[in-house]
Amino acid sequence: MRILVTGAAGFIGSHFVRTLLADGYPGWEGARVTAYDALSYAGNRGNLPAHDPRMEFVHGDVCDRELLSQVLPGHDAVVHFAAESHVDRSVRSGAPFVRTNVGGTLTLLESCLGAGVERVVHVSTDEVYGSIAEGSWTEESPLLPNSPYAASKAASDLMARSYWATHGLHVSITRCSNNFGPYQHPEKLVPLFITNLLEGRTVPVYGDGLNVREWLHVDDHCRAVHLVLQHGEAGEVYNVGGGDERTNLEVTALLLELCGAGPSAVRHVEDRKGHDARYALDDTKIRERLGYSPRIGFEEGMAATVAWYRENPDWWKASKYSDLDRG
Repeated sequence: MRILVTGAAGFIGSHFVRTLLADGYPGWEGARVTAYDALSYAGNRGNLPAHDPRMEFVHGDVCDRELLSQVLPGHDAVVHFAAESHVDRSVRSGAPFVRTNVGGTLTLLESCLGAGVERVVHVSTDEVYGSIAEGSWTEESPLLPNSPYAASKAASDLMARSYWATHGLHVSITRCSNNFGPYQHPEKLVPLFITNLLEGRTVPVYGDGLNVREWLHVDDHCRAVHLVLQHGEAGEVYNVGGGDERTNLEVTALLLELCGAGPSAVRHVEDRKGHDARYALDDTKIRERLGYSPRIGFEEGMAATVAWYRENPDWWKASKYSDLDRG
C-alpha cells in the first residue's frame, strides 16, 4: 500500500504520518508513505521521522500540477490535510487561503484523476457551517462560513464533492472540531497560551471570552480520518466531534492552572472580526456507521499537551520566533 499525505509536516498531518509509520492504523500496517509538504511557516521537517525507510519526503506545493503528476502515480490513496488554516491570517488577507485551499484542492483532485488514485480523503473543518446558537450541525446542515478561511474550506469541500459527482472519484470529506495536542504551531490558541504562560507572559483573550468551541485531541481526529480512509463511502461527509464544549475562558482557566499562573495573566483584547459565537457538531454518523468515539478526555489531553510544550522548548521557540513568522 502506498499513501500520499499532503500537509504532512504540519500539526495534524505529521501526527497521522507518525502513527501510520508506527503501524497504529489497522489495515495499513507496513504502508509506504509519501509525505508531501510545501514547508510554509507552519510546516516543519522535524515533525516527521526523517530516517524511516517507509517514508519519502517531497517538498512540494499542492498547487504544483506538474510535480503532483510526477509523484502521484502508483499511490493507492491520498489524505489531504494541506491548508492555510489560521483564521486571523485570513482576516488580514484571504488571497493565500483561496489559492491553497481552493486552487490547491482543485489541482490535487485533477492530479488524482489523472494518476488513477483510487481513494481520497479531504480533511475539512466545522467552521464551514458558521455559528450555531443551540443544538448541533449534522452533515446535512447548510454551509454558512463567516471568515475567509472558513469560506475557502467550504469551497474546497464542494470542489471535492463535485469530483465524486462528476468524475466518480472516490472521495470522502471529514469535518472536525478544534484540535489540540503536541507539535501544534504556536499561533493557535492552545499552544500560544501555553507558551506565553511558560514564558511568564500574558495571554490575549478575544472579547468577553465566551465563544464556545468543541475540543478534540489530534490523536482522536487522526483515528477518525483513518476510519474514513478505511471504510468511508464515496461522496459522503463525516463530522468528527470532540463532544466537549468549552468557552475560551474555561479553556484559559484550565491552562492557567496547568501552567501555574494566576488570573492576572489574562489580557482581554478587541474581539476578532466575524468571530463565531459557537460551534457544535453532531457526529452520530461516524460513530454509528464507522464505530468512532474519542478516547482522550479534555483535561487529560490538555495536561499531556502542556507537559509536551514544557519539555520541548527548543521546538516551539524555533516556530514562535523564526524570522519567517514575524509580523
